[in-house]
Amino acid sequence: MKGLLIYEKAEIERNQNFIDRLINAAKTHDHILSIVDDQDPIPDADFIFFRTRNPGLAKELEQRNIPMFNRAEVNVVANDKLKAIQLVQLLGIATVPTKKIATVSEITEYPIVLKTIGGHGGKQVELVHTEKEATSFLNTFSECTIIAQQYIETNATDVRVFMLGKEVLGAVKRTGPKDSFKSNFTLGGTVEKYTLNSHQIAAVEKIAKALKSDYIGIDFLLLPDESWLFNEIEDPVGARSYFETTKKNIAEPIMEYINNKLTKNERDEI
Repeated sequence: MKGLLIYEKAEIERNQNFIDRLINAAKTHDHILSIVDDQDPIPDADFIFFRTRNPGLAKELEQRNIPMFNRAEVNVVANDKLKAIQLVQLLGIATVPTKKIATVSEITEYPIVLKTIGGHGGKQVELVHTEKEATSFLNTFSECTIIAQQYIETNATDVRVFMLGKEVLGAVKRTGPKDSFKSNFTLGGTVEKYTLNSHQIAAVEKIAKALKSDYIGIDFLLLPDESWLFNEIEDPVGARSYFETTKKNIAEPIMEYINNKLTKNERDEI
């Protein structure tokens, strides 16, 4: 089958190693993957591995009845931090206290974390300590929807769980660099393998089941007492920290999963 890997142009070069791994893994199942910039016309294909933050395009492609990994609604929810928080709250899972704000007057305590609902990779998020800093953030991102989250001391530590369908592929503990509250690996943080307990596994399985997702990352703030609070869903989710901690080629189980889904769809159509 012919498949498409759809990326934002700027992300293609940055993710070339993962792209190459996916292409090679696809070949073992007799699939041919091609890279497409999400701003270019999207040709017909037998399936799509959607690797960009573009909910509108995802919905448009899904209407063509092309098998999508992930489905469009996953991209919608994952790229709206408020929607993701609300979904997980409905599932009865503890989240970081969050509210949508439009003015500085709605902030009742400092420090507080301000985010745009669509930021990612540690961008468009700041820990602000004063009304002046908050005003600057709101002015900078005046065209965006902004959420305020209670600042919770975690020593810049969180857990990212990699999910493939309803299965946990693995988890990493991320710790941010000194003097930063952000734990992102790409911003200079460190990572180590993290083992989930049974309650944590049940929580991420519940989220993945509700989303009907294929390949996502689920991020939790890790508190000093080892409890955690849901923070964000990542789609697309990178694989650098997974490879760094396991040395395993995550592309292989991903493409095996996609192949199994495609094969099942073929059988169901017979």
